[in-house]
Amino acid sequence: MNDINYFDALEATVSIALQEDIRGGDLTAELIPITTQAEAKIICREPATLCGRPWFDEVFRQVDDSIQIEWLAEEGDLVSAEQTLCLIKGSAQRILTAERTALNFLQTLSATATTTAQYAALLKGSRTQLLDTRKTIPGLRLAQKYAVACGGGKNHRMGLYDAILIKENHIMAAGSILNAVTTAKQNHPDITVEVETENLDEVQQALDAKADIIMLDNFSLSMMAQAVEMVARKAKLEVSGNVELQHLSKLVETNVDFISTGAITKHIQAIDLSMRFKMTSQ
Repeated sequence: MNDINYFDALEATVSIALQEDIRGGDLTAELIPITTQAEAKIICREPATLCGRPWFDEVFRQVDDSIQIEWLAEEGDLVSAEQTLCLIKGSAQRILTAERTALNFLQTLSATATTTAQYAALLKGSRTQLLDTRKTIPGLRLAQKYAVACGGGKNHRMGLYDAILIKENHIMAAGSILNAVTTAKQNHPDITVEVETENLDEVQQALDAKADIIMLDNFSLSMMAQAVEMVARKAKLEVSGNVELQHLSKLVETNVDFISTGAITKHIQAIDLSMRFKMTSQ
């Protein structure tokens, strides 16, 4: 939905992550002479959609830009259990210093991409697109939005700055859906305006106000079907609220334009990765 540079904050994000881990130095790795060389490989312990290589690489670059990384799998690839993802060569001390931060990025972003891919697979062949939300890990918004794209999902708004989503409290503060939508379109005529609705009466109000997208929040399947008939393609429809994998097949049957869920960015379990390490010279 948005033309965004996912890597805009990459360098700064990695720098913050390294600062919180290393600060004044890696007291344990300093036990090893800086000249000692090593080789390592990263192994994925479970099936996953690989994501996060740019952040992984940037960690090693910032720690020691002489470290060499050879990737054996591409970003977005479905990798298998016990598959080697990459080979690393360089200073043993510096590899060990970078290890945890690099793996943290890779395991988290691969988790987001993997969960997204599971959802996207169930929508394949339908007209309904899977959208993410703003329910992301603080500081990792761009990275997780990138991971969603790698997993086959679509980005909703990137933040509060690039689209308008009028929710219950906005409606209350504005006085009505009509007031909120009218003001939004006057203030930002070229920006998409979406309205969250909780019942069919609000759907009609949003339609009358000429909202671009109408969100059906926690609607029953029968209410969704009625909303689709009411709107009749005069606006796009998005289903949201308690969207889980087991619900998707039924939701797709409603023929809505979008299904959005925070589960793909917040209900994730880090992918199990490990580093195998060996010395090559003292």
